[in-house]
Amino acid sequence: MPEIKPQIRKDYIQDKYVIIAPKRGKRPHDVITPKKYQKKLVSSCIFCPDNLKAVKSLYLKGDKKNWDINIILNKYPAVSLDNSKAYGQQEVVIETSDHTKELEDLSSDHIANLLEAYSARTKDISKNKKIEYILIFKNNGGIAGASLQHAHSQIFATQFLPPHLFDKSQRQQAYKLKHGHCVYCDVIAKESKSRRFVFKDKHVIAFTPYASMFNYEVWIMPLKHRDNITELNKDEMKSFAKILKHILRKIGNLNLPYNFYFHQVINDNDQHLYMKIVPRGSVWAGVEIGSGLIINPILPEDAAKFYREGLK
Repeated sequence: MPEIKPQIRKDYIQDKYVIIAPKRGKRPHDVITPKKYQKKLVSSCIFCPDNLKAVKSLYLKGDKKNWDINIILNKYPAVSLDNSKAYGQQEVVIETSDHTKELEDLSSDHIANLLEAYSARTKDISKNKKIEYILIFKNNGGIAGASLQHAHSQIFATQFLPPHLFDKSQRQQAYKLKHGHCVYCDVIAKESKSRRFVFKDKHVIAFTPYASMFNYEVWIMPLKHRDNITELNKDEMKSFAKILKHILRKIGNLNLPYNFYFHQVINDNDQHLYMKIVPRGSVWAGVEIGSGLIINPILPEDAAKFYREGLK
């Protein structure tokens, strides 16, 4: 098989560049597994039901004694409503009462319920007129940033809008003014027919982005132009949950920690929602840190092929 030469690829809309530099003879799943990703199993933790009896729930799927999903305030927040210098709210989403299960071990219906929980909290937090930005994210294992074994994610809402998201919002609006439609609706049309395509049904699509910054990076997007998670209907959430479960299981087969996230710029109601899932098999060194250019040795096209394997 001929060697594939490195190429520079640009993000769909922002001035972000990646050097895709696959190595000859490497299989698409030959990545560096971080040595720190070694879970220490413990029998219980502060997120287990018995330890949350006295903790106020912001959202509960089920009842206080027998719940499936429980959302509480973060005990050690980076932002808070009583801090004018770092104003915001940070919540912990405990994804299951079962201490032994990972998100991918849960049923698709349970994962869909988790998306509903994210939606409900996003609606409630958005009522605060001071909040400009909401980020929903998950850290899973090792260098991904997880501090506890119990399956959980977080909601981070702040008065501060990160500059790169303001820039992205402006670029999206400029694209729409020029072309008459959303840039990511165009991306969906293109990636549906590309070698980076992973999955599509009546409601959602999954694909590996053209300029993937991380090994095995993959996105999930609703096919319809939905600004944020509160606009997803139940059928879209079920489809979202189905492919998310599959992707996380595939990442588990790589034995890699991962992050996923999606966000909302409150004062821009014409975004296109997407969840970005980033396995942490990338090793950023001198080039990345010094220049800001990312080198990714995994072809997004090969990553997509890996994710398509085993799909039903």
